[in-house]
Parts: sequence; structure tokens; C-alpha cells
Amino acid sequence: MQELHVVAGAGPVGHTVAAQLAEQGHRVRVLTRSGSGPDHPNVERLRVDVNDRDALASAVRDGTGTAVAVYMCIHGSAYRADVWERELPGAETTVLDAAGAVGAAVVFPESLYSYRDTDRPMTEDSPRDASGGKRGVRTRLLAARAAHATPTVSVVASDFFGPHVRTAHAGERMVPVVLAGRTVRVLGSPDVPHSFTYVPDLAAAMIAAVGRPDLWNRVLHAPTAPALTQRELAGAYATAAGLPSPSVGAIPSWMVRAGSGVSRDMRELAEMLYQFTDPFVMDSTATEKTLGSSPTPLPEAAAATVRWWQNR
Repeated sequence: MQELHVVAGAGPVGHTVAAQLAEQGHRVRVLTRSGSGPDHPNVERLRVDVNDRDALASAVRDGTGTAVAVYMCIHGSAYRADVWERELPGAETTVLDAAGAVGAAVVFPESLYSYRDTDRPMTEDSPRDASGGKRGVRTRLLAARAAHATPTVSVVASDFFGPHVRTAHAGERMVPVVLAGRTVRVLGSPDVPHSFTYVPDLAAAMIAAVGRPDLWNRVLHAPTAPALTQRELAGAYATAAGLPSPSVGAIPSWMVRAGSGVSRDMRELAEMLYQFTDPFVMDSTATEKTLGSSPTPLPEAAAATVRWWQNR
């Protein structure tokens, strides 16, 4: 009998997790409010709001058995600390309760926001107790997972890139601009090291980690290639597309900070400027050794990303 895996959310992470599970032959149930998700014979797409306890309880079990794992890939409806605080703690608790009731573990994609010391490479052992704004929300979410009785794994990634990644610094703000031959405008500096995580590598790590009870109740790092600059990443996209190296410029930080006084969106970006004005580097060596995995080489990852955008 096929094991049932439940994926909450069908954004770039949820979609990729569900697709990989389906290709591995697992039975996958994707839960979204819209009923979206990968089109695959092994994927069942349900319209379920994870805040609906009864609907969620039904989704993690059926007549043939119960879920062996739940992948919580839902994020806030807006990129704002107050929205995250209002929406995410309750949703995560509901998912943890439903999974625990059937003996399933829950795996979460996680960001680097909770890391206190970002002036050095961040490892699995680095302090995760940042406070204030979106960083503080992520710190509290990690603490709540650790305190819950249901086993969890949080797999940390840096900024995403890859197929299905649209709203991201290395997504729609970069790839279609490169393909159009226009100047790429990036936050902070285009020439400081910054880690970027290829979403298929994150998804594969989540699947591998939740299937290993010895890794439950831990925070791992998704296999992530050595840090590169935003200029270098834009250049990798251009090379993959057979185009000359693009022109890359920076959006002045003072302009972002000035705009934060009149625009909420700019205020949210200004809060995270530190990630792009100075080196922002994660180290996934320990997790790679634990999982026996490695990040996809940049040329291969860039080529797959470019193909996805070209085929849209």
C-alpha cells in the first residue's frame, strides 16, 4: 500500500515537495484553499483550509490509512510581521495537533531570519534567538514547534531560486529581467556574498529528513551551494540562456529606508536590508554529511530555472 504524505500549501516549496514525492511513487494529498497543486496521477488536490480542524483531521486520514508525514509549506498571506503573527502560530499549532493525532511527524521549510549573528557563516548550531519584527516571529515559531509534543523537523534555507519561484529576489526580480536583456536592480550590494538555496534541494532535504526519526526535533540546513554575489547569480542565468553578462546595479539603501516612511512594503524590505548590504552566508556542511546529499551545481540549477521561465 502506498504511504500517504500530506502537503499543506502549493507555493514553490509545497509544489516541489509534492511533485518529488509523487515521482517517488508515494500517494500525495495537497491541501490548499484553491485546490491547486501539481498535476500528477499520485497527487490528490483538496480544498482545505488548515485552520479548519475538522477538515484537516479528515485530510490526514482516510479509509486506507493515515498520513506518515505532513509538510507544512504555508506562509503568511502578506510579507509583514503583523500578518505572520496573526496567521502562522495558530495554523502551525492546528497542523501539529492533527499530525500528532495520527502519529505523523511535521516538516517545515524555515528561513534564516531567526539567526542572531549574521556577521559570520550561519551553521546548524548558530544561535536562533533574533528578536523584533519578522525575525522575532520566526524565533517564536521555532520555539513553539520545539515545545509541541508532535515530532518536527525544520529545514532552513536561504533566499529561494528555481522553477516555480516567482516572488523572490532571485525570481521575478531577476530572471525575466536578465532574459529581456535589461539592467538588473538588486537590493543592497550586487557584490557581497549571499547564499541562495535551490528549491528542489530544499524539497529533497525535507523529504529525506522527515523520513528519519533520528533527525526529528532538530533544525537542519538545506543543501546550499557556496555563497555567491547577486551579480554572479544574474550572470549564471545569462550564461544558461546563452546571453551576455547582464548589467547589474543596486537600488540605493537610503532610498529604501526613505521610502519606508511612506510605504509599508518598503518598510518590510528595509527591515531585511542587512541580508544584502553585508555578507549573508549559510553553511550546510553538517546536514549534507548527515543526509548524504549535496547541492545541485549552479550551472545545472540556473539552466533548469531559466527553462522554467522560458516555458511559462
